[in-house]
Amino acid sequence: MEITAFLERKLARRFRTYDTDGDGFIEREDFTQAGERTTKAFGLEADDPKAVRFHELLLGLWEHLVSVTDQDHDGRISADEYKTAFANGLLETPDSFDKGYVPFLDAVMAVADGDDDGKLTVEEHVKWTGALMGLSERDARGIHDLLSDEDGLLSTQALLAAIREFYFSEDPAEAGNWLLGSLD
Repeated sequence: MEITAFLERKLARRFRTYDTDGDGFIEREDFTQAGERTTKAFGLEADDPKAVRFHELLLGLWEHLVSVTDQDHDGRISADEYKTAFANGLLETPDSFDKGYVPFLDAVMAVADGDDDGKLTVEEHVKWTGALMGLSERDARGIHDLLSDEDGLLSTQALLAAIREFYFSEDPAEAGNWLLGSLD
């Protein structure tokens, strides 16, 4: 996969959302803390089945990510290792991306979607993106407005399409490319 200047900006932004402690590396603890913040934000106890599933999938995502990106085997991922993994085909195609990402998105929705209708209110979207990825309320509200339906709700399908756009689209006009807010 070619890493264009636009994709590099998006990957740098995504890296910063993973690196929750801001030390310049993605580590297992970043995933653990993000998971705990997210389930706590929605009032879930650690033994709640939704929280357990979410944490399992989040740590599975970490294990997969570190296994394919940690070139020096130090148990953490640098920004260069992260970008190199994408250049080497980490995601490959939108279909292979879906196979790996859909279960995690389903777990996010199980935690965040209070009425289990498959759609997020703006408040739910702000809460999960802030807790999991440190998005500002302003950025979360902006992307929710771009992606939501006429009722102001964001469906699982629209969110998945936006995530796909973030990783695979080079068109700055597509809403998914701003999924994490400003790329600066």
